[in-house]
Amino acid sequence: MLQRVALMLTLVCVSSVVGSAEEQPTLDTEKSKISFVGAKPDGKHDGGFKKFTADVKLNVEDPSKGSLKIEIDATSLWSDDDKLTNHLKNPDFFDVRKHPKITFESTKIAHDPKKDTVNIVGNLTMLGKTVEVTIPSMPKLTEEMLVLAANFDIDRTKWGMTYGKGKINDKVAIQTLLVFKR
Repeated sequence: MLQRVALMLTLVCVSSVVGSAEEQPTLDTEKSKISFVGAKPDGKHDGGFKKFTADVKLNVEDPSKGSLKIEIDATSLWSDDDKLTNHLKNPDFFDVRKHPKITFESTKIAHDPKKDTVNIVGNLTMLGKTVEVTIPSMPKLTEEMLVLAANFDIDRTKWGMTYGKGKINDKVAIQTLLVFKR
């Protein structure tokens, strides 16, 4: 899910900010967040993860040479309902005892200079299964920071999360905000 820093890498190429060709900005954990919205026909629930790390390699001259890696502590999952949080942590959903980590690792970064957007393609691994996902992002680069913001959907059933199929939407909306200090 999680997974937007590589988008910023391509923005750097378009940006007029002066910097070295390759950088490794540091994640600002206080300003960054990964959240989701699960929905069903009669409502929705907000949730997310409190603990995660993200490593980005930024290449100003050639953003396609950049990379993004995110590791989420699945046990830090939260939702807007305590009972739901406990259910989401069990084997019906995230099975955090058996699969305490969720990872994303970029395989390709493509910049669209006309739209100032970046598509970060990579492997999202959860519940022991890896699926390729594309994360569209609108990166923002300044002399002090790199910000990767993304809103996208994933199909939870691709990772075997089928509990409530037909009663709970398969698509889950993901929102990420990754802020890196340069």
